[in-house]
Amino acid sequence: MTRTDQPVPLWEFDEVEPDDDCICGGCSARRRARLHAAPVHEGGHAAARSVRRRAAVLMAAVGTALGGGAAGAATATAVPAPTPGGPSTPRSDTPSDTPQGEVSGLHGGSPDTGTAAPRAAAQPVTRAAIIERAQRWVDQKVPYSMGRYWSDGYRQDCSGFVSMAWGLGSSQTTWTLPDFAERITKADLQPGDILLHNDPARPQGGSHVTVFGGWTDSTRTRYLAYEQTSPGTTKRATPYAYWSNSATYLPYRYKALSPGGSSSDGAASSAFPGADKFGPGADNAHVTRLGRMLVERGGGRFYTEGPGPRWSESDRRATEAFQRAQGWRGSEADGIPGKDTWDYLVNGKGRNIDAAAPLPPSPPPPVPPGGGAPAFPGTGGFGPGAVGDQVRQLGEQLVRKGFGAAYAEGPGPRWTDADLRGVRAFQEAQGWRGAEADGIPGPDTWKRLFS
Repeated sequence: MTRTDQPVPLWEFDEVEPDDDCICGGCSARRRARLHAAPVHEGGHAAARSVRRRAAVLMAAVGTALGGGAAGAATATAVPAPTPGGPSTPRSDTPSDTPQGEVSGLHGGSPDTGTAAPRAAAQPVTRAAIIERAQRWVDQKVPYSMGRYWSDGYRQDCSGFVSMAWGLGSSQTTWTLPDFAERITKADLQPGDILLHNDPARPQGGSHVTVFGGWTDSTRTRYLAYEQTSPGTTKRATPYAYWSNSATYLPYRYKALSPGGSSSDGAASSAFPGADKFGPGADNAHVTRLGRMLVERGGGRFYTEGPGPRWSESDRRATEAFQRAQGWRGSEADGIPGKDTWDYLVNGKGRNIDAAAPLPPSPPPPVPPGGGAPAFPGTGGFGPGAVGDQVRQLGEQLVRKGFGAAYAEGPGPRWTDADLRGVRAFQEAQGWRGAEADGIPGPDTWKRLFS
């Protein structure tokens, strides 16, 4: 037995692990300390590990000197628990839910070599490629984990996600990502940049980073955030700069950013694919590429989802906004990409879409040659689940007629409860009741609405 009047060598306690069934103060304190922070081999922070060791040594020594029992247990209760998110902030929106591992190579190997073929630490990448890679994890619903690695080799936490999107040769941390970036201002933010928060008090569990996907509107108060957070990768409209700790999130831009094409795995062809690949009814990879290039140039606010291969009103309006940003008007800004529009997008020419500029006006509803109301598209084009230009056309006409009070935003191509309420209000204004005012437009509603 060690005499209490002899100094206790610290090294004797350095690697001692507490017994699971021991009730002495030292073991109890050590077990509690382990509950609040992971060791390095599971992704814990090295500095925090050192602190935990010293704290465990001191608590063990105190427990031994006092004889364990209640005194040791009292010492253990002084270990603080992680700070939860505020009552108005969902748990998944707090940095404490995104602890991160340390710098590691692909698939968890050495940061220098990894276990897969080595990559350059900072290879050139386009903005569109960053967003494309981020979207890939969103589509795959990659589960959040600070100790696991996805099939592409990157750690499944927030900093591993950004390392993947930037194409780094290893999984970095929020503390090392700035080594690959430069500070920018809020006004400079463009898709592919990041917003980063580091908490010195909790370097592992209190820090977080998101990929900026573009402003959602001209007020620049909300943006589309791609992020890795519990339970998995998400893309969502987020208040600037974040749900919590907003004042300490800083914008950064990847140093090896390169202009031009949208392919993440190689240079895409710059040749214009032809006007027939775009417009109503188009459904192909060129439409997807167009949308991603438009997002890269500031058109993200036009997309509520996507971009995707099926041509939509979002593609037309984003294209028109880009064309107008170049000073083009008339047939040169019709929302359909031609050779010049494509050349500017592919090669990074011209001006970006101004986030403060008003949205391009939607075209008026088509009118038959003989005048009167446009052709009724059929009742199948409306109601829950309906998506199409006919829904947007209906909503915009309701607004023109003074029945748009239900719209908080839009109208848009996806049927919503606001469309239903607007149609019902219009129908009731005609004196209709019951089944005649069900909120779904029929031929008579359509004819009167556009008369």
